Amino acid sequence: MIKDISIGRYYRGDSVLHRLDPRVKVLLFVIYMVAVFMLKTPIGMLFSFAIVTVLAILSGIPLREIIKSVRPIIFLMLFIFLINLLTIREGEVICKFWIIEITDGGVMRAVIMTLRLFLLIVSTSILLTLTTTPLKMADALESLFGPLKVIRVPVHEMAMMMSIALRFIPTLVEETDKIMKAQASRGAEYDTGNVFVRARGYVSILVPLFVSSFKRAEDLAVAMDARCYRGGEGRTKLHPLKMRSADYVWFIVLLAMAFIPMAAEWIFTPK
Repeated sequence: MIKDISIGRYYRGDSVLHRLDPRVKVLLFVIYMVAVFMLKTPIGMLFSFAIVTVLAILSGIPLREIIKSVRPIIFLMLFIFLINLLTIREGEVICKFWIIEITDGGVMRAVIMTLRLFLLIVSTSILLTLTTTPLKMADALESLFGPLKVIRVPVHEMAMMMSIALRFIPTLVEETDKIMKAQASRGAEYDTGNVFVRARGYVSILVPLFVSSFKRAEDLAVAMDARCYRGGEGRTKLHPLKMRSADYVWFIVLLAMAFIPMAAEWIFTPK
C-alpha cells in the first residue's frame, strides 16, 4: 500500500494536459475544486464524474495509475461515508436500531461527501501531480503569486519549498518501504499483535526515516549552497513559461466544462 501513493509522482507523457501551461492547470484545478464544493445533488456529481473521465482520457494516463492515487484514501472515504450516514438525520427514516437511525437524507449526504472527496483527489492527480513536473509546478505558483512580491512576500522561496516537498514525497515513500522490509526481516511486527506491539514496530520505522530525511535535507542544502543559490532575486529561468494560443483555447474549453455540472444541477433539479 505504501508504494501506491502517487502524490508527487509525475507520469511522463505527451498528451494535451501534459503540454498545457502549468498556470492554466493550477487555475483550472482551483475553479474545479470550488465547483465541486458547490454541487449538492447526485445529478451534479454524476456530471462532474463525467468531466473527470474526459480529463482522464485527455491526459492519456493509464487507469491503474489513477487508481493508485485513490487507493490510499479508501479508508478515509469509508470513514466520511459512515460519519455522514450515522449523524445526518434528515428526511424519512429508512431503518432504526437502538440509537442508530439511518435516513434517506443521511444516505444522500454520505454519498455526495464521499464522491466529492473522490473527485477532488482524482482531479488533483490528473490536473497537477501526474501531468506536471514539480519544477513546472513551482514556476507556475511563483508566476501566479508574483504580485505578492510588492508586499515583500517571499514568493520564490515558498514555491521552491513546495516544489522540494512534492519532489521528495516519492523518495520518502520508497525509503519507508525499504525500512519496513528491513525491519520486518529483523522481526518487527506491523500487522499482528496488540496495539503496543504494533506501535513498537512503527517506532522502528520512524526513527531511521527521520534520520534519513534530515540527512537528505542537509545534503540538499549543501548542494544548493555549493551552486551559489541565494534565493530568487535576479535569477533567470532556463525554460520560462509562455502562454500559447492552444493554452488559451483549452483554458476556455476546460473552464466551460467545469461549469457544466452546476448548470446540469440547476436545470434538472426540481424547482
